[in-house]
Amino acid sequence: MSYLEYVESAQQFFDNLVEHASDDELFAGGYLRGHFDLAVGYAQVDEQALTIEELNANIEKSLVKAYHNGELNDDDKRHVVVIWEQIKALVA
Repeated sequence: MSYLEYVESAQQFFDNLVEHASDDELFAGGYLRGHFDLAVGYAQVDEQALTIEELNANIEKSLVKAYHNGELNDDDKRHVVVIWEQIKALVA
């Protein structure tokens, strides 16, 4: 899977959450999508040709920083982690 295909698949995954996700999952998906979109956007602005692995690493760094800043409670973190694992599995 190419980088662009991965980004498009992730965007579609986030869009599809609206149809079947719980309120907590929608919150977590929206939160994660913000981190995902920012990482993609920063790469575009900086004209970086990232690999999928590099993009994921940037997103994880952003999430860890947010967790350390207390942006999410434990339940929300769990929902974000579950959705993040599903996003990363899109590559397989």
